[in-house]
Amino acid sequence: MQTNVWIIFRIQLILMNKRILSLIAALLATLIFGFNHTIAKELMPDVLSPNALLYCRVVGAAVCFWFISLFVEREKVELKDFKLIFICAIFGMGLNMITSLNGLYNSTPINSAIITTLAPIFIFLISVIILNEKITKRKYVGVFIGFCGTLTLILLNEKSISTAPNINLGNFYFFINSISYALYFVLIKPLTKKYNMITIMKWLFFFSIFINMPFGLVEFGKINWVEISGNSLLKVSYVVICTTFLVYLLNLYALKNLKASTVGMFIYLQPVIGILFAIYRGADKLTLADIISVILVFTGVYLVSKKTSKVT
Repeated sequence: MQTNVWIIFRIQLILMNKRILSLIAALLATLIFGFNHTIAKELMPDVLSPNALLYCRVVGAAVCFWFISLFVEREKVELKDFKLIFICAIFGMGLNMITSLNGLYNSTPINSAIITTLAPIFIFLISVIILNEKITKRKYVGVFIGFCGTLTLILLNEKSISTAPNINLGNFYFFINSISYALYFVLIKPLTKKYNMITIMKWLFFFSIFINMPFGLVEFGKINWVEISGNSLLKVSYVVICTTFLVYLLNLYALKNLKASTVGMFIYLQPVIGILFAIYRGADKLTLADIISVILVFTGVYLVSKKTSKVT
């Protein structure tokens, strides 16, 4: 009897430790991405152009994922699935990254942190259109409030920052970035049920090298690595290894042991981290429009993401 109790206790302890480690992984992924808004901004355009940094990201991540795939069980991808993988790469590693970096170049880290938080709203809207998910009045209100938050940021924008040459254009890029990520997120779902994430990611980034070639190859070829300072090289490494590679792995580990809704709740931390770090680094300043916008976007995302309670 005592042996059985001890075994049950050990199993519960292991499961608890997995949950704690998974929560830490989700938190680390959020922290890494929250810092990225400012770190990537500091590299452009003096160190690297947006498209040069884009190509560094996809090539570096591709190398990392193909290397780590050597240590996991090899899977054969069905020929028919490569079409969907390629489409997902267009939205997730092509349009998503192009608009993210060009948005950061033109706008500010705080605007990036706020507007990209709209992704769950777009994921919901696309799911309604593609997957015929039901939409409730509460979610209608959430979508409306979330969009009002973005409009507030655009219409009440009074920022004038020398490192942000065209804030409205940058904000538009962020808006497209959220839509492209949402499309990628919805389209990738069937593949995650069929293959492990390393297999999916290595092929996504393989295709992304060719998808982004027209935009980034020439700029990538112009990089004079010898003239780049050690500090800037560390920032490039952060964007490539931490933001592009490590975040995917941390989220993967978290999703294995936690509900998707639990991992999704960490998105509320990202703008807070992004805003605080940008202010700390002196890369941006917080305005009244930012505060109103982040409250509206948070409220909208919460209403859309909140599960409807069942009446029994």
